Amino acid sequence: MPSVRASARLVRLMLVLLLGVAMATLIAVGERLGLRAGSERRQRWSCRFMKHLVGALPFEVRVVGTLPQQPMLWVSNHISWTDIPLLGMLTPLSFLSKAEVRQWPLAGWLAEKADTLFIRRGGGDSQRLREQIGARLGQACPLLIFPEGTTTDGRALRTFHGRLLAGAIDHGTPVQPVAIQYLREGKPDPIAPFVGDDDLLSHLLRLFGQAPGQVLIHLLPPLHSQGKERAVLALQAQQAIHLALYAEHDSEPLPQRQAKAA
Repeated sequence: MPSVRASARLVRLMLVLLLGVAMATLIAVGERLGLRAGSERRQRWSCRFMKHLVGALPFEVRVVGTLPQQPMLWVSNHISWTDIPLLGMLTPLSFLSKAEVRQWPLAGWLAEKADTLFIRRGGGDSQRLREQIGARLGQACPLLIFPEGTTTDGRALRTFHGRLLAGAIDHGTPVQPVAIQYLREGKPDPIAPFVGDDDLLSHLLRLFGQAPGQVLIHLLPPLHSQGKERAVLALQAQQAIHLALYAEHDSEPLPQRQAKAA
């Protein structure tokens, strides 16, 4: 029965979350004792936790491509909250998140202890955002961002915000484009997207009440950032991800379509 299946999966998820709480508590206790864990250690612990979390999610995962061997700015399309553990399990890295997440019960605290970089959207504070991202990259800390700025249903990409890539240009950090797809019976998964006014518990119950879906993660060729305009770099990353996701169904390159629209 779907309800029994969902309940069993939720129990497993709760056990994994308890592991995350234990790991975050160790980091918090160390901070109280003046033994602050560095970004590298937090990223390693976070990656280990994400692997356990993905094991509790109803997905069959396939990764195509090669993991980068140097710190990069990872950029990915954004469909669901599950993007974070699915990508975070691949390698130790940090995430960029909107500041509101920091106030979420439990999730915000776990994200903070996992070395998440919280930013405020809007307000014309592009320079401070550029400096924050650049500071992380300057410390050779891999960082993942979702340059669309919001989730989608997975059927199309939104425009990538170039201001989020400016820090990579400042430090000459390569950009690692990543395309993530959720499929169910070979078609876009209608259950995995977490959009609109959806709430986490309802989404979990729907997700866990169904048979496992498929996730395909494309690790695309890195892009050089040095000397590029941020808008150009953002468009190149967007085009690479677009082609990986929709090339079979779309014969016209993304830049041409945008030029016509402009």
